[in-house]
Amino acid sequence: MGWGCVFVLLALFTLSDAASSTVNQDLTNIFEELWKLDVNRLKAGTDYKISLQGKAGYVAPGSTSAVDHASSPLFSQVDETKLSSITTYAHFMKLLDNYERSTGVAERVTADEVTENNAFLDAILDTSVMKRAHRYLVDKGKSRSNLRQFKNQLHNMWFRLYHRDRNGGEDSSGFEHVFVGETKFGREIMGLHNWVQLYLQEKEKLLDYKGYKAKNKDLPDEDDHVLNVQFSWHGLVKPVASAFIGVSPEFEMAIFTILFLTSTEKTTTAVVNLDQYQLEMVVHRHGRSIGTAYPKLLSSNNRHL
Repeated sequence: MGWGCVFVLLALFTLSDAASSTVNQDLTNIFEELWKLDVNRLKAGTDYKISLQGKAGYVAPGSTSAVDHASSPLFSQVDETKLSSITTYAHFMKLLDNYERSTGVAERVTADEVTENNAFLDAILDTSVMKRAHRYLVDKGKSRSNLRQFKNQLHNMWFRLYHRDRNGGEDSSGFEHVFVGETKFGREIMGLHNWVQLYLQEKEKLLDYKGYKAKNKDLPDEDDHVLNVQFSWHGLVKPVASAFIGVSPEFEMAIFTILFLTSTEKTTTAVVNLDQYQLEMVVHRHGRSIGTAYPKLLSSNNRHL
């Protein structure tokens, strides 16, 4: 994703509230079902605690520094024992060190990494969340009912390697971009929209949370499951990053898979109501694979049910 895409992403974050008026009810309905089925979602204040601190300021794309409005980490506590005891999280975390961070450097997938990818897919396919997503896609004619074929479809969307930097080999994948994060030309953070990776990178002191991003009329709080944040990572700054907080990897895989497969547009956006939030869900395709995917928080009614 180059500079043009950066400006596109920034534009998406500055859309007016009028854009939130057209809600995709079909996607809202299935995403709400998946939300209720996500028994592996961690509970804010109990399984993890976050510290929002200050509101981050404007940072130009490509910046290497930003005023720090958060002297402490975003995650003040995470129950790692619980995290590692849940099968899907345990398999998910094994995948996070399987990638070269910089684009332009060809990925080399080892036999062990292939085994880890398969184990993760098997684990999420065994959850109620992904089983419901599969049924939805079959009903829409977007997937086959055969579980092995659906698993291959997921693998090709998320794990098949492709060229993101034309000067390198097969250097990226949907999973790497969305869940792990990558850098381009040493001047741009791309992707990294997963809360577990944010936490683990912060714990290793490789990521420095700079503050939250929000409109003054809709300030976040510590119970929110969707946040817009700013952070630095390996000497670069991500001006705005959006991520679900506390949700399971199978939930994220399910909703972005549905959004990807139910559209043929290069960039798909859909406004949905989910729990207490109104979100703009965004998926950008890279051929037959996912290029990027993330939620953009439009508003929250600050009710925590």
